[in-house]
Amino acid sequence: MGKVFVVTSGKGGVGKTTTTANLGVALAELGHRVALVDADIGLRNLDLFLGLENRIVYHICDVLERKASLAQALICHKKFSNLYLLPAAQSRPSRVHERDMKKLVAELAVTHEFVIVDSPAGIDNGFHLAIAGAHEALVVTTPELPAVRDADRVVGLLRSKGLASPKLIINRLRPGMIRRGDMLSQSDVLEFLRIDLLGVVPEDELTIVATNRGEPSVCLKSSLAGKHYKDIARRLTGEPVPLQSISGNVGLAAFFRRFVGMGS
Repeated sequence: MGKVFVVTSGKGGVGKTTTTANLGVALAELGHRVALVDADIGLRNLDLFLGLENRIVYHICDVLERKASLAQALICHKKFSNLYLLPAAQSRPSRVHERDMKKLVAELAVTHEFVIVDSPAGIDNGFHLAIAGAHEALVVTTPELPAVRDADRVVGLLRSKGLASPKLIINRLRPGMIRRGDMLSQSDVLEFLRIDLLGVVPEDELTIVATNRGEPSVCLKSSLAGKHYKDIARRLTGEPVPLQSISGNVGLAAFFRRFVGMGS
């Protein structure tokens, strides 16, 4: 049986789909059989990040509503024969139950070593559907107060659902801003959330270039973000890849004094 991961967050726009696509491709490059599931029903984008938007015939809701088989809906990546996408629907179905999602990801885990589910933002029904059947959760946040606060709430919800040990990915860290006291540092975010760190991804303009090309940044050799995503993927396989600190530690107190007015 393969492992089922859900990639989630509280706030939108922090890079969940970017993370899902990059980890999927990085794991496929390592030789693993991977299935990516877009559970952001109504706002699908994972197909665009993988350059597969023109190949969709059936989607996840067709499978959950038994209008198509899983084999019919899965799309094989153009470059990696061991990477598959189950795309989301562009409109919400009338009836989809968590038990059906659990059955679906369990079926995928029989034939894939890694199943990665891209969760929608927020904590409504879409969130609960996405985490159904997951073995582990990856929480993505940017080093901004609203994103970290929302991530903290998601961590609590995950634990209440039995996902007791979520792992953290900090995205779009900017060392220069940290040194100036304009951004939370890696240690600040960890102090706030108090969960295990899986990896840190620096801000990288090549991520935008890669997305516009319909490919993840791990496909660009010069992408710094891509390198860090590859390290995270290797950690998911159990490889002991050392965590690198992306510099600048101003501290929460200094940050709060400047932007929130806490203290003098």
